[in-house]
Amino acid sequence: MAKRLAAVLAITASLLLGGCGADYGVDQDGKTVKAQQIDGHWVVLNYWAEWCGPCRTEVPELNQAAKQWAADGIKVVGVNFDGLQGAELKEAAQALGIDFTVLAQDPAERYDLPRSEALPVTYIIDDKGKVREQLMGEQTLEGLQAKIKALKGA
Repeated sequence: MAKRLAAVLAITASLLLGGCGADYGVDQDGKTVKAQQIDGHWVVLNYWAEWCGPCRTEVPELNQAAKQWAADGIKVVGVNFDGLQGAELKEAAQALGIDFTVLAQDPAERYDLPRSEALPVTYIIDDKGKVREQLMGEQTLEGLQAKIKALKGA
């Protein structure tokens, strides 16, 4: 009986802790996004949709940010607002010219993010996984750089 109880407690503990360090699902290409690719890094998390004009305008800025910040360990990650999956997600990301990682699974619960009714919306998340800033509207590389610099200095 004690062994069975210990086993049940061990399984329960592993399930409860499973959210910590769990992978992020797959990206627009169907590749697994490992927790170590994102956790422990500053993250610029952008919600976008094909029908959103400002989203289309800011994609080149976000692409440039992703390339420029790769060496600094700052990650640019996208999430489709409409919850597209599989081939539809890949096609939408390609249609907008997105070069950065787009998660098929929304990490809103992981970061305790509110559901935004306006797009685009971008969150800056620090290397401890804490949401530091919610930015509404179209973002620029220059604006994001300044915001991250200020937050890191704070």
